[in-house]
Amino acid sequence: MSEQKAIQFSEHAREQIVLRGASEDEVSQTIRNELWAQAKRGKYRAKRRFAFGKPSPINQKVYRFKEVEPIFAQEPDALVVVTVMVYYTNEEEA
Repeated sequence: MSEQKAIQFSEHAREQIVLRGASEDEVSQTIRNELWAQAKRGKYRAKRRFAFGKPSPINQKVYRFKEVEPIFAQEPDALVVVTVMVYYTNEEEA
């Protein structure tokens, strides 16, 4: 993990953040505070659960939690977020 590098967002990532109901702050917190795992094509992924308790923008059903999972590349001067997935659930963590 690299906490010193700036986090930048691709245009696609910004669109997905809005469509899927995340925020840039949640994505940044996830990258800065969670373990990284290898993703496809040399990218990385991280996942963090947030308390939610509101309707999701996807189906308007109320969920207790949302999980934010950014996919990002480690560039020389920045971490570049290429896309963001968001999962909604009412299930407690196992």
